[in-house]
Amino acid sequence: MSDHEFGGNDDLSLPKATVQKIVTEILPPSAGVAFARESRDLLIECCVEFITLISSEANEISEKEAKKTIACDHITKALEQLGFSDYVPAVMEAAAEHKEVQKVRDTQPGADPATRHIRRLLPPSIMDFG
Repeated sequence: MSDHEFGGNDDLSLPKATVQKIVTEILPPSAGVAFARESRDLLIECCVEFITLISSEANEISEKEAKKTIACDHITKALEQLGFSDYVPAVMEAAAEHKEVQKVRDTQPGADPATRHIRRLLPPSIMDFG
């Protein structure tokens, strides 16, 4: 896929505050290492490029299989084909955790099918009214 298909990389980004939080967890202030704003922005650019690369390859794999939806299997194949097979176990673990969370959400007592569908579409914080 080209940048044009994604609307150009200028339109793609990651939340700066979230990236900063992750960096701070990895490099706490007590470590004595500073992480400049420019470094964070470069890290975000690299992450966006990586995500674009993997999703583009996964899309090609899914199209070759005549699938309209990119599945976890397509992501793992893309990682392997692009030389990132070391990441596959972590991706599989994250996918399994996500699946378990979805099961719990779908089986909450008192949730009718429409509510379960809405719960899948909206972030959990929106559904917590109490």
